[in-house]
Amino acid sequence: MECRRSEVAVAAGIVCTENSGPIGSNRRIDERMMQPNTLWRTARAAGLCILFLMPALARAQWQMQSSGTHSSLRGIHAVGGTIAWASGAHGTVLHTSDGGEHWLACSVPPDAASLDFRSVWAWDAKHAMVLSSGPGTQSKLYSTHDGCHTWHVVLTNPDAEGFWDGLQFEGSHFGVILGDPVRGSFTLFTTYDGGMHWNRQVEPCLRTMEGQQGAFAASNQSLAVLPLPDSKSRDVSVTRHRIWFGTSGGWMYRFELAPLSLIGSTHDGCSHLRVLGRESAPNPAAGIFAVSFRDAENGVAVGGAYTNSRAAENTAAYTLDGKNWRHPMHTPGGYRSSVAWNASDGVWIAVGPTGSDTSKNGSDWQPLDNANWNAVSLPFAVGPKGRIGRLISWGELRANLAAPAAISPLHRNSNAKGQ
Repeated sequence: MECRRSEVAVAAGIVCTENSGPIGSNRRIDERMMQPNTLWRTARAAGLCILFLMPALARAQWQMQSSGTHSSLRGIHAVGGTIAWASGAHGTVLHTSDGGEHWLACSVPPDAASLDFRSVWAWDAKHAMVLSSGPGTQSKLYSTHDGCHTWHVVLTNPDAEGFWDGLQFEGSHFGVILGDPVRGSFTLFTTYDGGMHWNRQVEPCLRTMEGQQGAFAASNQSLAVLPLPDSKSRDVSVTRHRIWFGTSGGWMYRFELAPLSLIGSTHDGCSHLRVLGRESAPNPAAGIFAVSFRDAENGVAVGGAYTNSRAAENTAAYTLDGKNWRHPMHTPGGYRSSVAWNASDGVWIAVGPTGSDTSKNGSDWQPLDNANWNAVSLPFAVGPKGRIGRLISWGELRANLAAPAAISPLHRNSNAKGQ
């Protein structure tokens, strides 16, 4: 290939400057050039334009951050690109206000040093809630309004045989807590005032579909909450929502929720679909671990068997109409516990203990890395031993390089010569 500008041949692309001659392909390039921050600084300083001609750099990358803890992290909630909260074992709660440059440890909530905070939800740098998962009263909900200097208990699991799995909000007022079955039905608490008051929902739609069925508290993504497309009222007290949650056995629950009552007899009704899993004996360790929607129709469910994390069978499904679920042509590379939509690149990202994968619409998954992750709330992902990474997306690379001439791999053939 010829280039009128200079070339630095790196494993993932070609960097051209306006002023210098070509650098031969036999020149060794320091692999530190491949780090996103280094790439940005070098490009800005030298006026570089980067022509990414191979997929390795033309897709997202994880940039590791220092969390300051060795506790396993399973809760993560990003509020934009700079504010985020993370949570995990031993009452651990962290937060950042600078995009993860510094993660600060929160005070441990009262009587929570032994609790496992597997769910966290935040609204800003001051206001957040954390939910612990455990049998009986080990499932608790705490709230802070002062940047986690102080906490107070909002709700304690009233069921001795219960186990809470996740916490989700839609907007600033409506929220849902999902728990494992108690007396044959899944547990569901709802709030319409931002979490100050919670009400238990009782409805046949929550009944179990098989023995030993339960939800998973692996990443706070066992359920998803969506406002109904025809909900036009701004009054949360009259807004209806659609609730999705996945369980062991590959079951997906869908129903509509109106203020203070479930609706099981509307045109959509409530449905129970076996989205993942075999039609065989129940396996309480396998099923749907995470469900996420980017709009009312396009969603992805991921899971598998956490006891066999490298098995790729029955690890993902997707829907393009909000009703019918399909299996992908190529599945993720193993059990996946969390999934999120990366709007910057227009792809889904799924994570799990054997790595992360990307997919345009859920129909075909490609590997991204092989690191150990538990949960994702973009641009952040968390994992065991305090692991935190920040996603540097292809879109972000282009924006930070301020390179309008940057060419995506889709156009590499038309630009391979005479540049």
